[in-house]
Amino acid sequence: INRLAVQRSATPDSGMALAFVGAKGGVGTTTVAVNVAATLARLVPGSTLLMDLHITNGDAAVFLGAEPRFSIVDALENTHRLDEAFFKNVIVKTKAGVDLLASSERMMTSPLDVRRIRTLLDMAERHYRYVILDTPRSEAAILDALEGVRQIVLVANQELATVRSASRMAATLRQRHGKDKLTVVMSRPDRHAAIGHEDVERAVGVKVRHTFPGDYRRALEALNKGRPLALDTQHELSGSLERLARSLAGLEKPSAANK
Repeated sequence: INRLAVQRSATPDSGMALAFVGAKGGVGTTTVAVNVAATLARLVPGSTLLMDLHITNGDAAVFLGAEPRFSIVDALENTHRLDEAFFKNVIVKTKAGVDLLASSERMMTSPLDVRRIRTLLDMAERHYRYVILDTPRSEAAILDALEGVRQIVLVANQELATVRSASRMAATLRQRHGKDKLTVVMSRPDRHAAIGHEDVERAVGVKVRHTFPGDYRRALEALNKGRPLALDTQHELSGSLERLARSLAGLEKPSAANK
């Protein structure tokens, strides 16, 4: 009875969920999601959960240098007993300050169910100020379950195949959740590319909100170390990630007078 009461209660001060979806594989979606989560955890300690919604073979744990004992499959298969104690048990705390609900090495024993995903998201939003979702683009049930998130961030770049995929993905997300929830960010910008920002915006029907400076070497080094590059605040890319994180979360940067 207590579990059902918690699941059905509407808490006015529930957290903010932000979903990150890649227009195509390899555009850096997990990198962006992990580093936005790490930035928010640095700015507001103890505030942030990263959920790897890739049911299997997700990489968020690798990016955070974590070795989880439990996974999102354990949570989804046990939503009938998902109380606070159980939820905390499947979460792993990482050195980056981000709490993580990781991807699994095994498949679920039953098909993905939208209601179970929503139950899990509701639980996460009741316990964290920020819930960052690393979201697969090809799981319809997961995309359908995003109706309660604050923003859906579509990660793209200027490659033709990516732009075409971004156009289709944006149309799908607008149809499911409305245009106002959708925002686009660009990775690995190329000033000399034949496809410019205006072309991307026309293709997806949404303004590009943010562009990250290209720094593949630094991003790869951070991945190999299992330490989010957003924690090293002395370079341009981490500053760019912080600006995006603050913008999405509505956190104003303190003025020089208040530092």
